Amino acid sequence: MPFHHNNFERLGDTFRLKIGFDKSVVFSRDAGFLQYVLQKNQRNYTKSKIQTEDLAKYVGKGLLTSEGALWKQQRKLIQPAFHKKQLENLLDTMQKTISDELQKIKTGKPFEIFKVYNDLAFQVVAKSLFSGGVSDSQVKRLQHITEEAQKMLVRELRQPYLHWWFKISGTLQKNLNLTLEAREILKQLVIDRKGSRVREDDLLDMLLDARYEDGNAMDEEQLIDEILILFTAGHETTSNALTFTSQLLAKHPNYQQKIVEEVRAAKVETDSLMEFLRNVPVTTRIIEESLRLYPPAYFIDRVNIEEDEFNGMKLEKGTSLLFAVHEIHKSETHWENPMQFIPERFANKNYSDYAAYYYPFGAGPRMCIGNNFAMYEMVLAIAILCENFSIQQKKDTIEINPLITLKPKNAILTFERR
Repeated sequence: MPFHHNNFERLGDTFRLKIGFDKSVVFSRDAGFLQYVLQKNQRNYTKSKIQTEDLAKYVGKGLLTSEGALWKQQRKLIQPAFHKKQLENLLDTMQKTISDELQKIKTGKPFEIFKVYNDLAFQVVAKSLFSGGVSDSQVKRLQHITEEAQKMLVRELRQPYLHWWFKISGTLQKNLNLTLEAREILKQLVIDRKGSRVREDDLLDMLLDARYEDGNAMDEEQLIDEILILFTAGHETTSNALTFTSQLLAKHPNYQQKIVEEVRAAKVETDSLMEFLRNVPVTTRIIEESLRLYPPAYFIDRVNIEEDEFNGMKLEKGTSLLFAVHEIHKSETHWENPMQFIPERFANKNYSDYAAYYYPFGAGPRMCIGNNFAMYEMVLAIAILCENFSIQQKKDTIEINPLITLKPKNAILTFERR
């Protein structure tokens, strides 16, 4: 990331970088350019092969990895399942799962928090999908397979010159076989649900209920693709964000106390979890500010389908574009004191006030379908965490590990029970 920052400072907000004899990538931190690509002319831009091919071979053709007519059809079908009213049915399960997982925090000594959040986020997705119908052993196996696939994808992207070795050594096939195992576990869970004839009103029921315009449901393979996508997209980015938020709270302990006071007041006001979420704006702003400083999706990639032009710059058909979200989020053009942790910057504003330069969940038609799910989960997690624990920092710096997502590194904190 310092390498990219130095290039932007030296070459400007948008520049082309040669990466071979006949290949180049256009890098940009121009928020207007990103808005143009994601919203104003989004029909002319598609995701890169990293998602549509490289990731798809592990998780199938679901919402995250599909394009064109298939994506449009699936988005229309699945969108209602992530409506706020539908998600309200999942909040009790979400809260209980979070409370149980946070009990794994060790107190009184330096503790690496990322693993707790990683397990927490995966458990929340699993329980929101399958309620009580999934065993701990199945969840652990699915998590192991999902994480192994992500590690393998990182190796493929970082070491493309070893693709031949991954293939002939059996390393690639081993990981693809793991993916097949995950699909079999998920198929059995779906079969068990259908056979039980019991409604859980969880995400699986919503996906099974969904119907295309012709009245048909998703076929089994497409359903498994979508479930795999939910596991992949729904746990890593959330665990990253929760870890960075906890580190920021350790550096700024006054906000921990603000959360505790707000949470306790909100719990007196209502027993409804949805109402509770509306009544904790400080906690929400803290997470929004954390997502600004450490956006899990720190780069957004696109490729133009047809020749295009933006602000006088010609873009040949098939130009690779990489937008540096982390640079846009720290631009002095858009944010006052951008390097400082100031949650109050989101107070007394609607999302539309900063949507043109704030992209924690993307934007436009391809905006993350699970953004509300993720925010509810993160707000509940930070609220429960701060009500039960105080957090102290072990070191001053927050280390990062920029892989496919922006991951934390050495997130060692000290926790004490309140």
